[in-house]
Amino acid sequence: MNAYLLLDFGSTYTKLTAVDIEKEEILATAKDITTIETDIMVGFNNAYENLMQKLEGKEINFVKKLACSSAAGGLKMIAIGLVPDLTAEAAKRAALGAGARVLNVYSYELTNKEVEEIKNSNLDIILLAGGTDGGNKDCIIHNAKMLAKHGVTLPIVVAGNKIANDEISEIFDNAGMFYRVTDNVMPKLNVLNVEPAREEIRQIFMKRIVEAKGMSNAENFISGILMPTPAAVLKAARVLSEGTDKEDGLGDLVVVDIGGATTDIHSIADGEPSKPGVTLRGLQEPFAKRTVEGDLGMRYSAISLWEAAGTKKVQKYLCEPSIDIEACCKYRAENIKMVPKTDEEIKFDEAMAKVATDLAMERHVGYIESMYTPMGVIYTQTGKDLLDLKCLIGTGGVLIHSDNPGTILKAGTFNMEDPTHLKPQNPDCYIDKTYILSAMGLLAEDYPEKAIRIMKKYLIKV
Repeated sequence: MNAYLLLDFGSTYTKLTAVDIEKEEILATAKDITTIETDIMVGFNNAYENLMQKLEGKEINFVKKLACSSAAGGLKMIAIGLVPDLTAEAAKRAALGAGARVLNVYSYELTNKEVEEIKNSNLDIILLAGGTDGGNKDCIIHNAKMLAKHGVTLPIVVAGNKIANDEISEIFDNAGMFYRVTDNVMPKLNVLNVEPAREEIRQIFMKRIVEAKGMSNAENFISGILMPTPAAVLKAARVLSEGTDKEDGLGDLVVVDIGGATTDIHSIADGEPSKPGVTLRGLQEPFAKRTVEGDLGMRYSAISLWEAAGTKKVQKYLCEPSIDIEACCKYRAENIKMVPKTDEEIKFDEAMAKVATDLAMERHVGYIESMYTPMGVIYTQTGKDLLDLKCLIGTGGVLIHSDNPGTILKAGTFNMEDPTHLKPQNPDCYIDKTYILSAMGLLAEDYPEKAIRIMKKYLIKV
């Protein structure tokens, strides 16, 4: 039997998925703790042994072994742009869409202090942008000179004003720096063009970052590490939404991924106004958009989740006034491998998950504002309108192990108490019960139709 072995070297767990290509079935899944501190193959071998036990009695020929990774913190980047709300924001969105964790965003001309801060950060890649094509080129050239002057050795993706590219290439060549030049992330005012930068980031991740993270041992076993894990999830979401010529997709959708450190939201939708008489303002939204909320996690970020939400909001979902919310969040932050066992612990985790979903969706979607003019009231929309979104898909441990995952996802839907945020009104809710989204993002590189059909088969409607 020919099969694909799809791997996710996660920050906490290494997850394996065996797929029968012909029958389009999940043969088995397995996971074990990721062992990045010693040898990543130790955790993999444990998971692989578990997987093969489940496949005992079947003759399996793994024709391909593909992987994604967020081990050792995943892909960590900074973005540099010109204006905070424009090219700097465009660079940030390109980095997030590539599956990166954006540690900081810098605007205008870099100072000596800022470049030293960049040098001392635990980074993988720098995305250097700034200026529309034909616009301001002085800022991005200044920033290139500053990075060269201070001896920054990180890979740099240049995605700014194209008329500055020749001079930047000369600066970096003379300094012996590793860089790649690609299309401007914002060639015209408020117009995004993030895909070329995303692809360059992915290529650098595959060629250089994997080796730097001590994953070269894994490269001997697998066919290749294709992308960061969040990029694989975004790829799966996009192909499931859009479909192909041969297989229909599900239409506009959102994936809510609740983890121990972050809550990630992926939306696949143009987000145009759904109501008449509403005008768009601000930076164009990417069709495939990812946001990462580093203060909304179930373990590492439990305290910051409580701080961001406040006691009243957690209590609204918990409905247990006697529980010390601050103490429970602190306990989880100090015991990151805690697995809830009692009813009280489970209820508290689910209340945290509802808060994370609520706030992460609020930050991801667009919002409506009213303005009074001599002609009457006008309404403007900033960000994406997801009111008519069809599908809401949940993944992450707290959702997968919950007996009531639908109630957690519903916390991220439209609420008349907050009518200005354009959250989905009546979506169908699905759960990625078998952790297959990242695996299907990998499979979609070779077999998009098969990946879509497998996701339709294994995503569970709630």
